[in-house]
Amino acid sequence: MSEQNPNETGAPPTPPEQNLLSPPGYEGMGPSPAWMAAPPPQAPSLWHRIAAFVVLIAIVAAGAGAGIGWSLARVVNNRPVAQATTTPGETPIQPVSPSANPSAGSSTTADAIAAKVDPAIVDINTVVGTGQAAGTGMIISSTGEILTNNHVVSQSTSITVTVQGRSQTYTAHVVGVDISQDVAVIQIDSNVSGLPTVTFANSSSVQVGDTVVAIGNALGQGGTPPASQGTVTALDQTITASEGGGQSETLNGMIQSDAVIYEGDSGGALVNTSGQVVGMITAGQAQGFRSSASNIGFAVASNTALSVVNRIRAHEQASDLTYGQLGFLGVQVQNLDSTSAAQLGLKLSSGALVVAVTSGSPAQAAGITRSSVITNVGGSAVTSTDTLGTAIKSHLPGEKVSVTWVDQGGSHTATVTLAGVNP
Repeated sequence: MSEQNPNETGAPPTPPEQNLLSPPGYEGMGPSPAWMAAPPPQAPSLWHRIAAFVVLIAIVAAGAGAGIGWSLARVVNNRPVAQATTTPGETPIQPVSPSANPSAGSSTTADAIAAKVDPAIVDINTVVGTGQAAGTGMIISSTGEILTNNHVVSQSTSITVTVQGRSQTYTAHVVGVDISQDVAVIQIDSNVSGLPTVTFANSSSVQVGDTVVAIGNALGQGGTPPASQGTVTALDQTITASEGGGQSETLNGMIQSDAVIYEGDSGGALVNTSGQVVGMITAGQAQGFRSSASNIGFAVASNTALSVVNRIRAHEQASDLTYGQLGFLGVQVQNLDSTSAAQLGLKLSSGALVVAVTSGSPAQAAGITRSSVITNVGGSAVTSTDTLGTAIKSHLPGEKVSVTWVDQGGSHTATVTLAGVNP
């Protein structure tokens, strides 16, 4: 696959037979993890994220209702910061002035340009609930810091990274995220050194008509990332990116290009002809039902991404930055309504109705089952999916929390030890 240039051949990469492709506007969701409700499929949104390519979906809760407000993920983080992997005050990463076009005789094919960047492009694979997803990242330090989209790692319970040219796969953890900019910094857990890094160009110098190459883990197939050449078609764009089910956010200052991008490319590099990163691939326009490719793509400008990276590396405390993992209970829920309560024979008027329980989760260990209604977490009343999300997010992974639920057998209370999930 690495030898094939989609832009030159006109043929997209062929996904492995075992990969399951979600409809546009519903990519990467899989089963909703932790406390989040699994929303019903909706009509494709105009813009959709192209990254978290689902390679396995084991459970999708049928008939689940409105999800927990995603704005909850932006609450002020007043919890202890995860152990730093870099020293606060460390020299910030700075973009460089874009290099001049390659000299006469130099190759400017997509593959030749990508070859300058490929060693620092990594495959990112995550576990989300009972599903698996794949995206891309860029190495930004020789000791294993990686830049990617927040939505590539969001709601995951584990992250693995494959570095080009190295046979082993590394586990990694989230250092910090800015959800509003869709930027995340993750860190390889192993004691690594000497890794190649990408070079960032000053994105303020990018102009419409510039040649760019998109590089990423197309369709989650791994290996040397395919490359697709195109041009910058617009600057400073504002889009609403969505993964379906009502999860969407407005992203500003985006670079638009016509380089073909695929599911799995999110977090990958949009580079100039000198192989310098000018943007991070983030979203593409939906091209039709079950389409996995788009020639209208959007990237977070390199200057924007680096600003967030440097704030995270300095462990700045701010409401738009979140560090470490959140508590994870392991249920998919929807708001309890009078009809559901009557059908279940429960004398309740509110609560979070469990529509699925993640295997091996704290919820399953406590005995919470499908059709249970959670009414209290840690002493806080639960009257809806929103209040459940707020209650869970107020606790750290590893904390012991009391949970009360009601089912046809009566009321139950148990103490659970929360697992961890990425923001």
